[in-house]
Amino acid sequence: MLALLLVDAVVTYAVSLAYSNRVHDRDLADDAVTLATMLRTQSPHGDISSQARFLLEYDPDGRDYFSIRSSNRGLIAGSRHLPPAGKPALPGSPPRLYDVRLNHTPLRAARLAVLDPNNRHDILQITVAESLHSRHVVARQILLMSIPLQLGLIGALLALVWIGVRYGLRVIEPLTAKLARREHDLSPIDDHDVPVELLPLTRTIDALFARLREVLAQQERFIADAAHQLRTPLAGLRLQAERAARFAIDPRAVDALQHIERLTERAARASAQLLSLTRAQSRPRELQALDLGILLPAWVGQRVYDAIAQNIDLGLETTDEPAWLLGDTHGLEEALNNLIDNALRHTPSGGTVTVGLGADSPDWLSLRVDDSGPGVPDELLPRLGERFFRAPDAAEGGTGLGLAIVQRITDKHGGTLQFSRSTLGGLAVIMRLPRLHAGETTGTSVVTHANA
Repeated sequence: MLALLLVDAVVTYAVSLAYSNRVHDRDLADDAVTLATMLRTQSPHGDISSQARFLLEYDPDGRDYFSIRSSNRGLIAGSRHLPPAGKPALPGSPPRLYDVRLNHTPLRAARLAVLDPNNRHDILQITVAESLHSRHVVARQILLMSIPLQLGLIGALLALVWIGVRYGLRVIEPLTAKLARREHDLSPIDDHDVPVELLPLTRTIDALFARLREVLAQQERFIADAAHQLRTPLAGLRLQAERAARFAIDPRAVDALQHIERLTERAARASAQLLSLTRAQSRPRELQALDLGILLPAWVGQRVYDAIAQNIDLGLETTDEPAWLLGDTHGLEEALNNLIDNALRHTPSGGTVTVGLGADSPDWLSLRVDDSGPGVPDELLPRLGERFFRAPDAAEGGTGLGLAIVQRITDKHGGTLQFSRSTLGGLAVIMRLPRLHAGETTGTSVVTHANA
């Protein structure tokens, strides 16, 4: 806008100067006609009084000049220094305007030819000239009057643009907030609240979402097929290793076959957890209103027999108040099973594993699993939850995917996963999940039993 203002100032000055030149040229021609009339009526001998000379030559903004030349007598009156025009004017023709210089000063002149009233055979050449100073003064005055108006218009235009841009951006704020809340949702964008100017953008995003959904579906199908196809040969391999170990005589062969069994079991577990991780990273199921206070005892009760087989005390600590949240039943149950698996695997015989449910605040529920195992060094706690990461002194048989699955399920529920030192001496894993308040379950599917 400032650059345009500069260009506009140059154009305005040029237009103003052209207008000032036209006005002054008309006045200059009128002065020549007035002087000729005065000669015919008031000065029969071509003489000019001192008062008339003063009025002809006076200009408060510059200098005026005049001259009266006779074809027979030469200069009659006026300035001797005013250069004559190259071509004399003819009697009866209108005043002729031209440019001339006097001592390197540019002048604008008007020449008019009349017959001498005392001698019809003599022609008087009347010339009136003025400096260009007053013309430029007028042009500058017009420019100085127009610049404040133009600045005001520019300010008003910028204010309108600022208001328009702010309003236009405010229109897309609901769309931005809706996209920010999506996280893993790749469904098409609803067009009913999208401004018409943004429809090409949202439809392009929908096309990108469709391609991403197809890529993710292909990835899920590949991992699911691979895990399913591995399950049968791994089971057969383990069965054959057990059979060969029963008939082996050499202790080294028996040890090797038992090692193959353990590796086969680990590979089968890894394929199953890869499938679980794929499901955890896939598009979420429809979330429902769940009461963990009712579901959690049933889920923990299913793992009591595994704890008894390992001589581990598996306990549950919960509260009597409702613990509602918006979640996926299968995903939360799978996350809890992975946490209990991890705790049982790293807790020695005779140890303790405790599952606890509480409320950290009115807005958050806390699902906690503590064990009395060896724990994890503090410097390695930030890395827990990474895929395939296992502590250097971790027990054999793990795949490094259990906590990664829990991390993905927690993220899909809008919660956080924290790792710390347990009061029992081992590792404490805390899932913090958003809590539903009273009245927020209206309009949602409510699940209150473990078989849902």
